[in-house]
Amino acid sequence: MKASGGSVIFNPRIMALFKKRKEERKDDLWEKCRSCQEVVLKRELERNLRVCPKCGYHFPISARRRLEITLDTGSFEEMDPHLSPTDPLKFKDTKRYVDRLREAQEKTGLKDAFVYGVGTIEGQPAVVGVFDFSFMGGSLGSVVGEKVTRAVEEAYRREWGLVIFSCSGGARMQEGILSLMQMAKTSAALARLKRKRLPYLSVLTDPTTGGVTASFGMLGDIIIAEPGALIGFAGPRVIKETIGEELPPGFQRSEYLLEHGLVDMVVERRHLKGVLAKLLDLLYH
Repeated sequence: MKASGGSVIFNPRIMALFKKRKEERKDDLWEKCRSCQEVVLKRELERNLRVCPKCGYHFPISARRRLEITLDTGSFEEMDPHLSPTDPLKFKDTKRYVDRLREAQEKTGLKDAFVYGVGTIEGQPAVVGVFDFSFMGGSLGSVVGEKVTRAVEEAYRREWGLVIFSCSGGARMQEGILSLMQMAKTSAALARLKRKRLPYLSVLTDPTTGGVTASFGMLGDIIIAEPGALIGFAGPRVIKETIGEELPPGFQRSEYLLEHGLVDMVVERRHLKGVLAKLLDLLYH
């Protein structure tokens, strides 16, 4: 620091440090909406269940947070939390698959991209499963497929309803055909549940694509979507390039799918718990 003519001049490195700390503090307090680009206080966003208060954009949320806002306090009992994927194909792209798994596990605190268990929703008992997109894009691997199947089987055994929140980029390429096999496996389990006339509520969140959409995501007795969620098999860019045509506005978004009969309801996050409870009550009886 130097004094010159009554002014104070700071060392540029100190000034850069102050600027960095200021930006870090700003990032701790605020978050920019991906839709309207408005900056929102993080605590206000959390109070609003991570829905933008300015435009209604539904931010992705973690599996743990989803369970917290959906199930009755203290009612959730997680099942098979220690199931963890292996690397039977010894897959490697720019990184080894085992390294990607380790990084995702450290980042999320989860063993894989799907959490399930039993609990109550406004007093209605249910088996509930939730995807976490933060774990390798919520991709469908062999362990995720196994846990989804076990969730279905648990609902069958208890004669309870089943609720699955999907949020996935599709099949996990690092597991090849072992990943794709999960589509048939989970669908077969749901067919057995259907024969027992037990309700399955499928909730599609942003995004739900690929093999998850092409299997259990679209097999619900009632299919519910959050507002603005991207739902489809291939992404809009791939479809546009394949057919060589402009796609309609809002193509593959929840509201477009509701209009064309591919989902049954579009429900805002703050109303979702109540809607699920009412549907479970109605379909049980």
